[in-house]
Amino acid sequence: MQGWATKEDVMTSTQVFVGIDISKAQLDLALRPEGQFSAPNNEAGFAQVLERLNAVHPTLVVLEATGGLEIPLTGVLVAAGVPVVVVNPRQVRDFAKATGRLAKTDALDAQTLAHFAEVMRPEPRPLPDEQTQALAAILARRRQLVEMLTAEKNRLGTAGKPVRKSLRTHIAWLERELSHTDRGLAQAIRESPVWREKEALLRSTPGVGPVVTTTLLATLPELGTLTGKQIAGLVGVAPLNRDSGTWRGKRTVWGGRAQIRAVLYMAALVAARFNPVIRVFYQRLRAAGKAKKVVLTACMRKLLIVLNAMLKHRTPWRAELVQCA
Repeated sequence: MQGWATKEDVMTSTQVFVGIDISKAQLDLALRPEGQFSAPNNEAGFAQVLERLNAVHPTLVVLEATGGLEIPLTGVLVAAGVPVVVVNPRQVRDFAKATGRLAKTDALDAQTLAHFAEVMRPEPRPLPDEQTQALAAILARRRQLVEMLTAEKNRLGTAGKPVRKSLRTHIAWLERELSHTDRGLAQAIRESPVWREKEALLRSTPGVGPVVTTTLLATLPELGTLTGKQIAGLVGVAPLNRDSGTWRGKRTVWGGRAQIRAVLYMAALVAARFNPVIRVFYQRLRAAGKAKKVVLTACMRKLLIVLNAMLKHRTPWRAELVQCA
């Protein structure tokens, strides 16, 4: 006959889910089924968080992506073996609205994250290594320089004579910085044997250039580890149904990683002209009466799935194999 469960047995069988809201100065933690505390966002605060989490052995810890503020704490938690997931803030806000929580404070956000962890159970993924994080930082800086350069060139077209010299000076400086950043990206890839191999595989595909390759390496570390359907959904190029009863809505793509979609769109434009497989695919869909943007989105998805398979099997581009697949 089984004995009665002790208080300790009940406590150890209880699953604990933790949400952490991160601001520049403070970490707000909420635990489910109960518990809440705060700590400073520094090394001493990280130690306090680890001490508290080690005492409860959490089933899952969820944080929001907050423009890089989450990276130091996430690294500490991963190194300590804590199951942690960094999620898209929009997913969490949609979840909060669906559960009727419209107010927003740091403490409430932490509670929402803990509730999200308990209900949705997102799957932990490996944290990008230091080299990948460094590459992503350089890539983000390149994107900022391109945006500033475009804005300044647009201003130059309508600027009055007194400010044109200043604009031209700034444009020249931005162009030099952009060139320096591109050299930094190339050097970062050359210094990593793994990245060199992946870059060679990706660049073997007609239509895939250095910007596409670097963006994928830095911001899509899951490439080559997921199925084609999963990678398309992660990036946001998989069409989603919008049906209700007998009504059939238009399939659309949304969500995912916008910066990857931006470079894939440019790659699809090039591949539709110069990549033999994508060109035939593009022409077939256009001949069937599909709109140009719909066809380009389909080409983006096909190209991404092909690149994913190439990295998974460590196989360079071969048109005949892709056509057979």
